[in-house]
Amino acid sequence: MPSALPDGEPVPSDGSLPAHALTGLGERPFGFYLHVPYCATRCGYCDFNTYTATELHAQAGRGPVATQETYAQNLIGEIRLARKVLGAVDLPVRTVFLGGGTPTLLPARDLVAMLAAIREEFGLAADAEVTTEANPESVDPAYLTELREGGFNRISFGMQSARPHVLKVLDRHHTPGRPEACVAEARAAGFDHVNLDLIYGTPGESDQDWQASLAAAIGAGPDHVSAYSLIVEEGTRLAGRIKRGELPMVDDDVHADRYLIAEQALSEAGYAWYEVSNWATTEAGRCRHNELYWTGGDWWGAGPGAHSHVGGVRWWNAKHPAAYAQALAEGRTPAQGREVLPAEDQRVERILLELRLVDGCPLDLLTAAGLRAAEQALADGLLAAEPFAAGRAALTLRGRLLADAVVRDLVD
Repeated sequence: MPSALPDGEPVPSDGSLPAHALTGLGERPFGFYLHVPYCATRCGYCDFNTYTATELHAQAGRGPVATQETYAQNLIGEIRLARKVLGAVDLPVRTVFLGGGTPTLLPARDLVAMLAAIREEFGLAADAEVTTEANPESVDPAYLTELREGGFNRISFGMQSARPHVLKVLDRHHTPGRPEACVAEARAAGFDHVNLDLIYGTPGESDQDWQASLAAAIGAGPDHVSAYSLIVEEGTRLAGRIKRGELPMVDDDVHADRYLIAEQALSEAGYAWYEVSNWATTEAGRCRHNELYWTGGDWWGAGPGAHSHVGGVRWWNAKHPAAYAQALAEGRTPAQGREVLPAEDQRVERILLELRLVDGCPLDLLTAAGLRAAEQALADGLLAAEPFAAGRAALTLRGRLLADAVVRDLVD
């Protein structure tokens, strides 16, 4: 959930969508993203739309505030608004994802209540995937059991690293070993699918540190692992420390080496990549909510700063919890702006997103110039030959290392 929002065009106060956006609604996969913007502390690398209690306290007395105590009801209000905007069409929800922030800073009953509102307003598909992110220190066995009994069946823990000095640089405050214990607790509570998030390329992290983190994550036995290279966002505390020379900047070659270490360790342990930064032990273990994003499905994003997409229309909510709560209290949509995506933009986005997937993107999405670039990428070993012969551009391992550059060439 990036902290910066585009301008876009105004959104009607009732949140209504253009008629063309509702055409085919229900024929495409539909999901919900619920943004919970609270964190106990702010991680030094984080540029997401999140707030600590101290930051929100400064807004007290300036109108409605989406406090942790009242937040579930605010979000439920937007879920009910979504039903009005989308109409009476049969629209069972296939995926629900609670992200943040730290959703599990709220009581488990609040997360369950949000899910119950989606179930009441829309219904859930029989095989719906329901995920929440969690900080390892914010849950215990009783909390996890309450979530599972309330309908959650997938959970993602922010592990980041197994090394204390790396966690310290990232301003992560969980105890090393706690994420691995959380996996066991989630399994005991009955969760079908468990993910561990890792970050590589932190200043001061060595290859041995990264290997130890991978070994710890694999040893915990999740069926899904996400591994992301650290991006130093301008304006974050980490960026300031690097700028002042307190920490070294990690170069692209190190990131590439760490990615290759991850691919080897995970593949040898039975994990298969299905998106550049994501591996799962089985097809069922893949994150279907993220696949919905990557393959152009529809979703409603509820919460401050959340983005939505339905039928080629994208919109985004007011960023600050106070402005978000104020809009709902006044009976208005919290949406701040929107854009109708032209067909060309939709084509480019499909290439940008689908090329990162193991199956790649159809070659018929490419222009003549893009197809020539794809042929060159094939000759350079960046695209795989067998999928290419079947009409798809799919990255090789070397292509994954250079994915951004390949995409730039193919969308020309």
